[in-house]
Amino acid sequence: MIEPHAPAPPGSPPSWGGPCGPEAPARLPVRPAVGRFLVLAGVFVCAACGLVYELELVALASYLIGDSVTQASVVLSVMVFAMGLGSLAAKRLRGLAAAGFGALEAALALVGGSSAMLLYAVFAWTGGWGGLWADGPRILLVAFSLAIGVLIGAEVPLLMELIQRVRRQDPGGAVADLFAADYVGALVGGLAFPFVLLPFLGQLTGALLTGTVNAVVGAALVLGLFRRDLTRRARWLLLTANAVVLALLATATVLADDFERAARQAVYGQDVRVAVRTDVQEIVLTGDADGRPLDLFLDGRLRVRGSDGRGYHEALVHPAMSGPHARVLILGGGDGLAAREVLRHPGVHRVDVLEADPGLARLARHDPGLSTLNEHAYGDARVRVLTGDAFHRLRATPSATYDVVISDLPDPGITASTKLYSQEFYGLLRRVLAPDGRLAVHAGPVDAHPRAFWTVDATLRAAGLPAVAYRVGARDTGSDTGSDAAPGPRRAAADPPAPRGWGFLLAARTAPAPRLDPAAPRPHSLTPDSLARGVREAARTRMAGLPPSTLVHPRF
Repeated sequence: MIEPHAPAPPGSPPSWGGPCGPEAPARLPVRPAVGRFLVLAGVFVCAACGLVYELELVALASYLIGDSVTQASVVLSVMVFAMGLGSLAAKRLRGLAAAGFGALEAALALVGGSSAMLLYAVFAWTGGWGGLWADGPRILLVAFSLAIGVLIGAEVPLLMELIQRVRRQDPGGAVADLFAADYVGALVGGLAFPFVLLPFLGQLTGALLTGTVNAVVGAALVLGLFRRDLTRRARWLLLTANAVVLALLATATVLADDFERAARQAVYGQDVRVAVRTDVQEIVLTGDADGRPLDLFLDGRLRVRGSDGRGYHEALVHPAMSGPHARVLILGGGDGLAAREVLRHPGVHRVDVLEADPGLARLARHDPGLSTLNEHAYGDARVRVLTGDAFHRLRATPSATYDVVISDLPDPGITASTKLYSQEFYGLLRRVLAPDGRLAVHAGPVDAHPRAFWTVDATLRAAGLPAVAYRVGARDTGSDTGSDAAPGPRRAAADPPAPRGWGFLLAARTAPAPRLDPAAPRPHSLTPDSLARGVREAARTRMAGLPPSTLVHPRF
């Protein structure tokens, strides 16, 4: 039995559809204990949905815009700030707690559920226009973070009001119950996003489904449990609003696949041939038909441009192979192109490719265009593909296992790669190298980002591997973006970019002299003269006195 409650003090806003003030007991269709349980269950589900929206924004922004640390910081800080604003704004809705919460959940379901699709659309169709629209994805990211944060923050005061109207209890106990349900729901949402929604539904459909659940639960809680506190007009308005939101989310879900295909063509051009999402990244292959060169994109970044021929991989591999090279380790290089260049050298007995994404290696083995480009390197019995964490693999590798290590990794400025350019990681590589072994590192564009490039050099030296730098002029392959910034839309279909240079470091226990092995087949694009010239050009950009990058203090 609900205890009578004192009338609202003068000046309190009236309840929408009820005669009592903001703290008047609700007229429930169920016992108070059941009603309290249903409110806490609603808190649980809404908290799970809210965290999914948050993680979805972070994940999609990291993929589309780049620099996952920065994007996560922007989303989280803006959202927490906005939650405070939402909590303050919700104080004025205490007298309309039931109706306000219903309207709030409908708005949150629409904004949160559609955020991924709208953010992707802005990136795909406006990111290449320049000017203000070039920052369209960043502007929209902040706008969504603000909007979702305000709506999530406004939930707490309204839910606190509703749970107190179900059954009065001391404020401390009510807050404890409310936040316990909220935090457990956040845990479930946080685990569901990476392990269920993202791998099985993808970012677009996962966000839309979350919005649908959010709308259904919010409407059911208000229209089912608190319907007697609402006027007929309020009930119909909430019912209509939720029906419209659900219809919009359902329509977007049905069109999600067609939308994704159209957006992908806007980003990569019309000749997308393969587009797959593995457990690690999105892989897109374009071209390789009707005479168009094959291009390989990983998470939106152009990693291989077929029109550039062999320039990058010859410059990376051949100087390191001048000397003993029977046992070779390739870090990254899942496309098989570095292995192709290694296998051109006589005397190679073993090539281990340590690739974080086995899906890329499978595609490089079986896709006709990519396997032709790598000259069927994975069909060679000397090549083994190793997967898993590079740190774990190297710790378990015996000392002096390899004569040559080729580091064919994305730039150090890409957050996921930073730890593989650390002093600790290079210390592990030094241990697995033979005493006269050599390490070749792709360190980004020395001309465009000299500080990052020479920080890699300082890190190698700190690990006991003094290096010699060299650059090779070539067109941008996306391997040398130099930062964790995804390329702009229509990059694959755009005119070729202006020439720029790849930067490399050749390291050993004593500083080596970059040269080509006279016993190996002659490279197509690299000559002794161009290699010597590349050493001189890189030396002119040297930045001295830079500190090394470590796991606990990354410098990139």
